[in-house]
Amino acid sequence: MTIARSSGREALFADCSSKPVVPPLMTRPLSAALGLEILDVDLRDPLPPAVIARLREAWYEGLILLLRNQILTEEDQVRFAECFGPPAKTINVNNTGKHPAVMLISNIRKDGKPIGALPDGEMQFHTDQCYIEKPAAASMLYAIEVPSVGGNTLFANAYLAYETLPAEIKRRIDGRKAVNAYDYENASTIRGTRLREGVPQYSHPVVRTHPATGRKALYVNRLMTIAIEDLPQAESDELLNLLFDHQEQRRFIYEHLWRVGDILMWDNRCTLHARTDFSSAERRLMCRVTILGEKPE
Repeated sequence: MTIARSSGREALFADCSSKPVVPPLMTRPLSAALGLEILDVDLRDPLPPAVIARLREAWYEGLILLLRNQILTEEDQVRFAECFGPPAKTINVNNTGKHPAVMLISNIRKDGKPIGALPDGEMQFHTDQCYIEKPAAASMLYAIEVPSVGGNTLFANAYLAYETLPAEIKRRIDGRKAVNAYDYENASTIRGTRLREGVPQYSHPVVRTHPATGRKALYVNRLMTIAIEDLPQAESDELLNLLFDHQEQRRFIYEHLWRVGDILMWDNRCTLHARTDFSSAERRLMCRVTILGEKPE
């Protein structure tokens, strides 16, 4: 009896057809400026590498990713963060969840003291950890309790903010660095009036290049950027205020109204975020995880 043998071409197609095909993610844009909602991923189980790769592509495209109706433990949230890079350990141990990479953002008080960081009110636009040498590459929040009104998070597209600057302003900031500082004790949510001694600070490019996409983003912010180096104070203040007003235009912004079960992750290298005010009489509890980043260039 003769056994028929497949040709090399037939064998090739047989091998290809046997591999599982991962369909495209189901997504929905959150706004014209930025943001993608992922509609078909459950984060309670480990994700296949192909799905992680698609999520990373969607993240680079949308700058922020939203997944709703998630029921997660802290370990689930950290495992999701690890799809995008190594999570950082929280610095303030008093605000740490059960997992060392989880920080509580909350106004809930126990024995008269908040159980979490940044408990109350409005918070101006900023990028996380821009006052250290290697700021976070990404941050994510998981909503456990939310107020009925307010406490929204606004996200601004720093790519578009840079790309729409007048050519003359681009020329003025080209190659320059700015000093970023964060006075957590006295000006954690609203810009302070002076820079105290000992407050952590670091200088970074006014315009940074994203290491994965190669796109340029405007990397200053109203809350933490103090001055542009090598400029007289009056000129630095004038230029920074112009940049702040420009990047905070509504056309660059998506405003997120939180629901319980939302998990939202943003690329800290090309977005800014802020928080709207909310009643101190209502509880707000978020779990935050940040992902280690690189020195901006």
